[in-house]
Amino acid sequence: MPRLMIVIASTRPGRVGLPVGRWFEGRARGHGGFELEIVDLAELALPFLDEPNHPRLHQYTKQHTRAWGAQVERADAFVFVTPEYNFAFNAPLKNAIDYLHNEWLYKPVGLVSYGGVAAGTRAAQMLKLIFSALKMTPVSETVAIPFVKQFIGEDGELAANDVMDAAAVAMLDELVRVAAALQPLREG
Repeated sequence: MPRLMIVIASTRPGRVGLPVGRWFEGRARGHGGFELEIVDLAELALPFLDEPNHPRLHQYTKQHTRAWGAQVERADAFVFVTPEYNFAFNAPLKNAIDYLHNEWLYKPVGLVSYGGVAAGTRAAQMLKLIFSALKMTPVSETVAIPFVKQFIGEDGELAANDVMDAAAVAMLDELVRVAAALQPLREG
């Protein structure tokens, strides 16, 4: 079974990214198409890029980079749960992506974005450019959550609607297909 890494990108205190990520994890578990690995960038706590060599060289000098690289290498597909800050994605996510290169190659990626009226879609579009530069394949199916705080209950959990649930299933279905299609490229 392919391995899906769900990356929760927001790191700030009081973030809604954690309940959004937990909701998506539940949908992914119910889907059953992947083994799951959840990475919370707040817990990963990568320092600002501190490697002296370009990531393409794969000559890592820091243990945190080697550990992060091993996690990403194990994954066959990704879903990034991302906020939108000032019409873009957040710096910790860009930092986590930039640490590595070869580990990202030829893997599909889906996006769960959230925010206000734009539902994080501007951040998602910017990320697709970066993913393409890394030879990742962004799937067109996405989950975009507008006015996300209206979906957070008093218990702190996200209560999704039918549209969000259907979008999650469609994205997961496509990630399964694309991960299988890209497998020969990942094997070299």
